[in-house]
Amino acid sequence: MQTFFDKMKDLLGEDYPLYLEESDKPPYKGIRVNTLKIQPDILVPLLDFVGEKTPFAEDGYYVTREHLGKHPMHHAGAFYVQEPSAMSAVTALGVEKGDKVLDLCAAPGSKSTQIASRLDGTGLLWANEIIRPRAHILLSNIERMGVHNAVVSNMSPEALCTQLEGFFDKVLVDAPCSGEGMFRKDWDAIYEWSPEHSKACAVRQKAILNSAKKALKKGGVMVYSTCTFSREENEGVIEAFLEENPDFELIDTGCTFGVASMEYCRRIYPFHGGEGHFVAKLRKNSDCADKGGVFSYQAPSTDEQKMIAAFMEDILRDPKQYGNITVINGRILSYPDLALLPDFSGLNILRAGVKLGDFKTGRIEPHHNLATAAKPDEFQRRLKLELDDELVVKYIRGEEIEIDTWIKGWSVVAVEGISLGLGKASAGKLKNKYPKGLRTLSWRT
Repeated sequence: MQTFFDKMKDLLGEDYPLYLEESDKPPYKGIRVNTLKIQPDILVPLLDFVGEKTPFAEDGYYVTREHLGKHPMHHAGAFYVQEPSAMSAVTALGVEKGDKVLDLCAAPGSKSTQIASRLDGTGLLWANEIIRPRAHILLSNIERMGVHNAVVSNMSPEALCTQLEGFFDKVLVDAPCSGEGMFRKDWDAIYEWSPEHSKACAVRQKAILNSAKKALKKGGVMVYSTCTFSREENEGVIEAFLEENPDFELIDTGCTFGVASMEYCRRIYPFHGGEGHFVAKLRKNSDCADKGGVFSYQAPSTDEQKMIAAFMEDILRDPKQYGNITVINGRILSYPDLALLPDFSGLNILRAGVKLGDFKTGRIEPHHNLATAAKPDEFQRRLKLELDDELVVKYIRGEEIEIDTWIKGWSVVAVEGISLGLGKASAGKLKNKYPKGLRTLSWRT
């Protein structure tokens, strides 16, 4: 433990007392508003725990409460709980509408969903995670936040970037690290820290960066970020990468938060208003061929198309907005823009686009993803609720809800104008179809 603090003293110099002073305070907590579903000026007044905006992202706010995962607006995908300084990496990436963006080490999804908000339904988000259970958590968060234009994969960085060489405009490498910036959240983790672990992380980080570089097109930019203070894992990794890759250059992040390092990099410490982050931005100047290949699209059979059309018309007012429909092993998917997709052959894809439903014996059952992706007014039948309505908590618990007897069939349940989930109405009852794995007893506990 003393070794860590001695290292921080050498690193910070005259700012070391500021770090020690902050170390005795509670960690910063934050949320980021999901602008795909709601704007800050509408959401913030509904939440009594939201404080000032953070300096790290335009839609980021400090909060005064914990355990916000049970809140109905979190269930609805209105916000993502995110450590404030962790929002800095995507801000530095400078995502523009229409970009093809790769988040290479993406789980649990905070930065992927932030990228999706910046894309605003345009371009393509590719979110990848090498560890399968974490990849499914990533998929769940992308689904909850209502992202239409995403591909979620479960692959090693090397395998993915080799196959998609030269394909992306922007790449984010939020690398696995020693997590020194997270010690205030878990002080016990300090006792597990060692210089050897930090050095081992740096070796892995260099390997990930050397994989990620392949996926960039000429002129593309890559942001490397960590949540550690270690010079070996931050400036040391960037220096080594630039020495080995002269076709890359370090460029200005365009950000003013934190403190500058290596002229253009940014370091964030707790006395800057966040737990800790390092951000570097690189540009690729060499040319390479786009090896993404041509996407092969298989339309449903004639019988499947008829069933899908009838199903969609029964549930949605304008089903045509969900195009590029395919069927894979009984799953009905609506792909993103086909012109932006590469060849999927040999890639381990968990989900591309929106899952609309599943074929069952003689029928189609809608998937929860259809509810998270569509707005309430897009559905034929809607149960619109306000945040303080007791029916919201009952729905999240998985309970049956009483409704008007004239409503029959699949309906959406919405809270404050955001789709929460589905139910099936019959005889004055709405049978709850909120996924069992997402249900909670009450957000107030």
